[in-house]
Amino acid sequence: MQLFVKDLTVIDFSYLCPIRGMVGESWIVDVLLDGNLDEQNMVLDFAKVKRTIKNTIDAVADHRLLVPTACSEVRWQQQGERVWMDFDSQQGDIHLACPAEAFALIPSEIIDFESVNKFLQQALKAQLPANVDGLFLTLRNEIHDAPFYHYTHGLKKHDGNCQRIAHGHRSPVTVFENGAAAPKWDEYWAKRWRDIYLGSEEDCVSVTSLTLSPQSNITDSSHVGFHYQAPQGDFQLAMPKGCCDILPIDTTVELLADYMAQTLIEKVPSSNFKVIAYEGVGKGAIASRKAKS
Repeated sequence: MQLFVKDLTVIDFSYLCPIRGMVGESWIVDVLLDGNLDEQNMVLDFAKVKRTIKNTIDAVADHRLLVPTACSEVRWQQQGERVWMDFDSQQGDIHLACPAEAFALIPSEIIDFESVNKFLQQALKAQLPANVDGLFLTLRNEIHDAPFYHYTHGLKKHDGNCQRIAHGHRSPVTVFENGAAAPKWDEYWAKRWRDIYLGSEEDCVSVTSLTLSPQSNITDSSHVGFHYQAPQGDFQLAMPKGCCDILPIDTTVELLADYMAQTLIEKVPSSNFKVIAYEGVGKGAIASRKAKS
Protein backbone atom coordinates (compact mmCIF):
# COMPACT_ATOMS: atom_id res chain seq x y z
CA MET A 1 0.00 0.00 0.00
CA GLN A 2 1.23 3.50 -0.80
CA LEU A 3 0.43 6.80 0.86
CA PHE A 4 1.27 10.16 -0.70
CA VAL A 5 1.34 13.78 0.43
CA LYS A 6 1.78 16.52 -2.14
CA ASP A 7 3.28 19.87 -1.09
CA LEU A 8 4.30 18.49 2.30
CA THR A 9 6.65 21.39 2.90
CA VAL A 10 8.84 23.99 1.20
CA ILE A 11 12.56 24.15 1.87
CA ASP A 12 13.82 27.74 1.71
CA PHE A 13 17.61 27.67 1.68
CA SER A 14 20.75 28.81 -0.10
CA TYR A 15 23.51 26.68 -1.52
CA LEU A 16 27.07 27.05 -2.78
CA CYS A 17 27.66 26.57 -6.50
CA PRO A 18 31.09 26.69 -8.18
CA ILE A 19 29.60 28.58 -11.14
CA ARG A 20 26.88 30.80 -9.66
CA GLY A 21 28.29 31.41 -6.19
CA MET A 22 25.70 31.60 -3.41
CA VAL A 23 22.21 30.82 -4.69
CA GLY A 24 18.88 31.24 -2.91
CA GLU A 25 16.34 28.48 -3.54
CA SER A 26 12.84 27.28 -2.64
CA TRP A 27 12.01 23.61 -3.27
CA ILE A 28 8.65 21.96 -2.81
CA VAL A 29 8.71 18.49 -1.21
CA ASP A 30 6.29 15.67 -2.12
CA VAL A 31 6.34 12.40 -0.16
CA LEU A 32 5.38 8.84 -1.07
CA LEU A 33 5.36 6.12 1.60
CA ASP A 34 5.29 2.38 0.86
CA GLY A 35 4.34 -0.09 3.55
CA ASN A 36 1.84 -2.31 5.33
CA LEU A 37 -1.24 -1.12 7.17
CA ASP A 38 -0.86 -0.64 10.92
CA GLU A 39 -3.39 -1.36 13.69
CA GLN A 40 -5.35 1.72 12.54
CA ASN A 41 -5.45 0.39 8.97
CA MET A 42 -3.11 3.17 7.89
CA VAL A 43 0.39 3.25 6.45
CA LEU A 44 0.99 6.32 8.59
CA ASP A 45 -1.40 8.86 10.05
CA PHE A 46 -1.29 12.10 8.04
CA ALA A 47 -0.72 14.05 11.24
CA LYS A 48 2.38 11.95 11.90
CA VAL A 49 3.58 12.45 8.32
CA LYS A 50 3.51 16.19 8.90
CA ARG A 51 4.86 16.02 12.41
CA THR A 52 7.65 13.50 11.75
CA ILE A 53 8.71 13.89 8.13
CA LYS A 54 8.05 17.59 7.65
CA ASN A 55 9.62 18.56 10.95
CA THR A 56 12.73 16.46 10.27
CA ILE A 57 13.20 17.97 6.80
CA ASP A 58 12.68 21.46 8.17
CA ALA A 59 15.16 20.80 10.98
CA VAL A 60 18.06 19.55 8.82
CA ALA A 61 17.77 21.68 5.66
CA ASP A 62 15.33 24.59 5.90
CA HIS A 63 16.81 28.09 6.31
CA ARG A 64 20.36 26.74 6.09
CA LEU A 65 23.27 27.14 3.71
CA LEU A 66 23.73 23.81 1.90
CA VAL A 67 27.39 23.03 1.34
CA PRO A 68 28.66 20.35 -1.11
CA THR A 69 31.48 19.02 1.07
CA ALA A 70 32.95 16.77 -1.68
CA CYS A 71 33.47 19.79 -3.95
CA SER A 72 37.13 20.70 -4.40
CA GLU A 73 36.28 24.40 -4.02
CA VAL A 74 35.05 23.95 -0.44
CA ARG A 75 37.22 24.23 2.67
CA TRP A 76 35.70 24.09 6.12
CA GLN A 77 36.57 23.41 9.71
CA GLN A 78 34.48 23.05 12.83
CA GLN A 79 35.37 23.71 16.45
CA GLY A 80 32.58 22.86 18.84
CA GLU A 81 29.40 24.52 17.63
CA ARG A 82 31.14 26.95 15.25
CA VAL A 83 32.02 26.44 11.58
CA TRP A 84 34.41 28.37 9.33
CA MET A 85 33.66 28.02 5.63
CA ASP A 86 35.65 29.11 2.55
CA PHE A 87 34.38 28.63 -0.98
CA ASP A 88 35.78 29.53 -4.40
CA SER A 89 33.37 30.21 -7.26
CA GLN A 90 33.45 31.86 -10.66
CA GLN A 91 31.71 34.85 -9.03
CA GLY A 92 34.43 35.24 -6.40
CA ASP A 93 35.36 33.63 -3.11
CA ILE A 94 32.90 33.47 -0.21
CA HIS A 95 33.76 33.23 3.47
CA LEU A 96 31.62 32.54 6.55
CA ALA A 97 32.02 32.05 10.28
CA CYS A 98 28.73 30.99 11.85
CA PRO A 99 27.08 28.62 14.32
CA ALA A 100 27.04 25.06 12.99
CA GLU A 101 23.25 25.07 12.71
CA ALA A 102 23.52 27.67 9.93
CA PHE A 103 24.87 24.97 7.58
CA ALA A 104 23.78 21.64 6.11
CA LEU A 105 26.79 19.61 5.02
CA ILE A 106 25.86 17.54 1.96
CA PRO A 107 28.38 14.79 1.03
CA SER A 108 28.32 15.54 -2.69
CA GLU A 109 30.24 17.47 -5.35
CA ILE A 110 27.19 19.57 -6.21
CA ILE A 111 23.90 20.58 -4.66
CA ASP A 112 21.02 19.26 -6.76
CA PHE A 113 17.73 17.40 -6.32
CA GLU A 114 19.47 14.02 -6.17
CA SER A 115 22.15 14.87 -3.60
CA VAL A 116 19.72 16.66 -1.29
CA ASN A 117 17.18 13.85 -1.66
CA LYS A 118 19.77 11.31 -0.46
CA PHE A 119 20.72 13.58 2.44
CA LEU A 120 17.10 13.97 3.54
CA GLN A 121 16.31 10.27 3.24
CA GLN A 122 19.30 9.45 5.43
CA ALA A 123 18.03 11.87 8.07
CA LEU A 124 14.55 10.32 7.92
CA LYS A 125 15.52 6.64 8.13
CA ALA A 126 15.28 6.31 11.89
CA GLN A 127 12.10 8.37 12.16
CA LEU A 128 9.62 6.00 10.49
CA PRO A 129 7.66 3.11 12.10
CA ALA A 130 8.49 -0.51 11.27
CA ASN A 131 5.51 -1.01 8.94
CA VAL A 132 6.84 1.62 6.51
CA ASP A 133 9.13 -0.17 4.04
CA GLY A 134 9.91 2.66 1.63
CA LEU A 135 10.18 6.43 1.58
CA PHE A 136 10.34 8.36 -1.68
CA LEU A 137 10.79 12.12 -1.87
CA THR A 138 10.26 14.37 -4.87
CA LEU A 139 11.97 17.76 -4.77
CA ARG A 140 10.79 20.28 -7.32
CA ASN A 141 10.63 23.95 -8.21
CA GLU A 142 7.41 25.90 -8.42
CA ILE A 143 6.51 26.72 -12.04
CA HIS A 144 6.39 30.48 -12.45
CA ASP A 145 4.51 32.58 -14.99
CA ALA A 146 6.20 35.78 -13.80
CA PRO A 147 9.97 36.42 -13.81
CA PHE A 148 11.75 35.41 -10.62
CA TYR A 149 15.01 35.94 -8.79
CA HIS A 150 17.21 33.96 -6.42
CA TYR A 151 18.28 35.91 -3.34
CA THR A 152 20.09 35.17 -0.09
CA HIS A 153 19.79 37.18 3.12
CA GLY A 154 19.70 37.04 6.90
CA LEU A 155 17.38 38.73 9.39
CA LYS A 156 19.18 39.38 12.65
CA LYS A 157 16.03 40.65 14.38
CA HIS A 158 14.07 37.47 13.65
CA ASP A 159 13.50 35.15 16.59
CA GLY A 160 13.43 32.03 14.38
CA ASN A 161 15.70 30.49 11.77
CA CYS A 162 15.47 33.49 9.41
CA GLN A 163 18.23 35.02 11.55
CA ARG A 164 20.75 32.72 9.84
CA ILE A 165 22.89 34.98 7.68
CA ALA A 166 22.91 32.86 4.50
CA HIS A 167 19.53 31.39 3.68
CA GLY A 168 17.44 32.29 0.68
CA HIS A 169 14.49 32.02 -1.62
CA ARG A 170 13.50 31.59 -5.26
CA SER A 171 10.81 34.20 -5.66
CA PRO A 172 8.61 35.63 -8.43
CA VAL A 173 7.59 39.28 -8.61
CA THR A 174 4.69 40.95 -10.39
CA VAL A 175 4.56 44.72 -10.89
CA PHE A 176 1.56 46.79 -11.91
CA GLU A 177 2.07 50.30 -13.28
CA ASN A 178 -1.07 52.45 -13.31
CA GLY A 179 -3.18 49.34 -12.82
CA ALA A 180 -1.73 47.39 -15.76
CA ALA A 181 0.76 44.51 -15.67
CA ALA A 182 4.28 45.84 -16.29
CA PRO A 183 6.47 42.89 -17.35
CA LYS A 184 9.45 45.15 -18.06
CA TRP A 185 9.65 45.94 -14.33
CA ASP A 186 9.26 42.24 -13.45
CA GLU A 187 12.28 41.61 -15.66
CA TYR A 188 14.17 44.54 -14.13
CA TRP A 189 13.96 43.05 -10.63
CA ALA A 190 14.57 39.49 -11.84
CA LYS A 191 17.79 40.65 -13.48
CA ARG A 192 18.89 42.94 -10.66
CA TRP A 193 18.42 40.26 -8.00
CA ARG A 194 19.62 37.21 -9.90
CA ASP A 195 21.82 35.13 -7.53
CA ILE A 196 22.22 38.13 -5.22
CA TYR A 197 22.96 38.66 -1.56
CA LEU A 198 20.58 41.26 -0.14
CA GLY A 199 22.36 42.93 2.76
CA SER A 200 21.26 45.62 5.20
CA GLU A 201 23.44 48.71 5.51
CA GLU A 202 23.42 48.46 9.30
CA ASP A 203 25.03 45.00 9.14
CA CYS A 204 27.94 46.05 6.90
CA VAL A 205 31.42 46.09 8.43
CA SER A 206 34.99 46.16 7.20
CA VAL A 207 36.17 42.68 6.24
CA THR A 208 39.29 43.31 8.32
CA SER A 209 37.10 43.23 11.45
CA LEU A 210 35.79 39.74 10.72
CA THR A 211 37.27 36.65 12.37
CA LEU A 212 37.26 34.39 9.34
CA SER A 213 39.49 31.39 8.64
CA PRO A 214 43.21 32.00 8.07
CA GLN A 215 42.70 30.88 4.46
CA SER A 216 40.65 33.97 3.60
CA ASN A 217 42.68 36.66 1.85
CA ILE A 218 40.29 39.48 1.09
CA THR A 219 40.08 43.27 1.30
CA ASP A 220 37.38 45.91 1.44
CA SER A 221 38.03 46.66 -2.22
CA SER A 222 36.92 43.19 -3.27
CA HIS A 223 34.38 42.12 -0.64
CA VAL A 224 31.59 43.36 1.57
CA GLY A 225 31.63 42.26 5.20
CA PHE A 226 28.49 41.49 7.20
CA HIS A 227 28.41 40.84 10.93
CA TYR A 228 25.69 40.63 13.53
CA GLN A 229 24.72 38.99 16.81
CA ALA A 230 21.39 37.15 16.92
CA PRO A 231 19.73 34.77 19.39
CA GLN A 232 21.38 31.75 17.71
CA GLY A 233 24.85 33.29 17.93
CA ASP A 234 27.48 35.29 16.06
CA PHE A 235 27.15 35.45 12.27
CA GLN A 236 29.89 36.66 9.91
CA LEU A 237 30.01 36.70 6.11
CA ALA A 238 32.24 38.15 3.39
CA MET A 239 30.73 38.31 -0.10
CA PRO A 240 32.22 39.52 -3.42
CA LYS A 241 31.00 43.07 -4.05
CA GLY A 242 29.50 42.17 -7.41
CA CYS A 243 27.20 39.62 -5.73
CA CYS A 244 25.63 42.07 -3.27
CA ASP A 245 22.87 44.64 -3.27
CA ILE A 246 23.16 46.72 -0.10
CA LEU A 247 19.81 48.14 1.00
CA PRO A 248 18.90 50.81 3.62
CA ILE A 249 16.33 48.44 5.16
CA ASP A 250 15.91 45.09 6.83
CA THR A 251 15.35 42.53 4.10
CA THR A 252 11.96 41.22 5.22
CA VAL A 253 9.62 40.59 2.29
CA GLU A 254 7.38 43.42 3.52
CA LEU A 255 10.19 45.94 3.32
CA LEU A 256 11.53 44.48 0.07
CA ALA A 257 8.14 44.95 -1.60
CA ASP A 258 7.98 48.53 -0.36
CA TYR A 259 11.58 49.17 -1.44
CA MET A 260 10.78 47.95 -4.96
CA ALA A 261 7.71 50.17 -5.17
CA GLN A 262 9.63 53.19 -3.86
CA THR A 263 12.48 52.57 -6.30
CA LEU A 264 10.05 52.46 -9.21
CA ILE A 265 8.36 55.69 -8.12
CA GLU A 266 11.76 57.37 -8.13
CA LYS A 267 12.33 56.11 -11.67
CA VAL A 268 8.86 57.09 -12.93
CA PRO A 269 7.42 59.75 -10.57
CA SER A 270 4.27 60.20 -12.66
CA SER A 271 3.10 56.57 -12.28
CA ASN A 272 1.34 54.55 -9.59
CA PHE A 273 2.96 51.23 -8.72
CA LYS A 274 1.81 48.05 -7.04
CA VAL A 275 4.37 45.33 -6.30
CA ILE A 276 3.47 41.75 -5.43
CA ALA A 277 6.68 40.22 -4.08
CA TYR A 278 6.94 36.61 -2.99
CA GLU A 279 9.20 35.03 -0.41
CA GLY A 280 9.61 31.53 -1.75
CA VAL A 281 6.37 29.65 -2.49
CA GLY A 282 2.85 30.88 -1.83
CA LYS A 283 3.63 33.71 0.55
CA GLY A 284 4.79 37.29 0.25
CA ALA A 285 3.83 40.93 0.58
CA ILE A 286 2.10 43.64 -1.46
CA ALA A 287 3.18 47.27 -1.49
CA SER A 288 1.75 50.26 -3.38
CA ARG A 289 3.12 53.71 -4.06
CA LYS A 290 1.19 56.56 -5.66
CA ALA A 291 2.51 59.04 -8.19
CA LYS A 292 4.21 62.05 -6.72
CA SER A 293 2.03 65.13 -6.99
